[in-house]
Amino acid sequence: MTLELTTPPQEMTVNQTSFRNALLDPETPAPDGLVTPEGTHAEKRFGVYRNNVAHSLSSALVDGFPVLTKLLGEEFFRQMALVYLRIHPPASQLIMHYGAAMPTFLVGFPGTVHLKYLPDVARLELALRRAYHAGDAEAIAPADLTQLDQATLMDTRLVLAPAVETLTSEFPVLSIWEFNMQDGPKPTMQAEEILISRRGYDPVAQRLPVGGAIFVNALIKGHAFGTALGLATSEVADFDLTATLSALIAGHGIIKIEKG
Repeated sequence: MTLELTTPPQEMTVNQTSFRNALLDPETPAPDGLVTPEGTHAEKRFGVYRNNVAHSLSSALVDGFPVLTKLLGEEFFRQMALVYLRIHPPASQLIMHYGAAMPTFLVGFPGTVHLKYLPDVARLELALRRAYHAGDAEAIAPADLTQLDQATLMDTRLVLAPAVETLTSEFPVLSIWEFNMQDGPKPTMQAEEILISRRGYDPVAQRLPVGGAIFVNALIKGHAFGTALGLATSEVADFDLTATLSALIAGHGIIKIEKG
């Protein structure tokens, strides 16, 4: 028995930029140089692959923005996602982070521009996702904080968990989120300050009193307790420190106390 050796088709190269552009735009033909193992042009196979990629990325956005999807309807959201992925293709192999540009995208997208609260809803959903994937950290016991005398507390630096961040919005974005995800009451139009953190493996969002975001952001930047308090009270004379600290403790947001 003999084997007949055949010369393979001439090797062809595909420009990566052309490949990516065609992959994300269904109106663009398959790039030149793309061939099947048999040496024929792979336009049909490329079309199937392109559809699978678009569907996977759209599904990742649906999963990452459940409230946006519910507010806009899944059919509309998926069509919008196809536009989004052409403008903002994935910049990382970690698909869990895909969608970071959604708030800015929503500001100018024709079908959503009149819904002014949507970008902040997207910011909240992104923050909750970041909290879920943030590094692990063990929270302090509440007594560790409450047993400090006032003078010591003012010079103390509170180290916050990697999951902690804040969101300030002129819209009731947390109320919108709760209404859609937890059957909460119908939102009333008002500004909200929100603390995002994580208890165990569960990201949580809590309302902060007015000025709470100023205080928490100052702690995140490494300011001492007294400095953070001063920044908050300079903006909000009746700043509710107790409510803000209660939210941080309830959200397992404080992981270390560094005395000055």
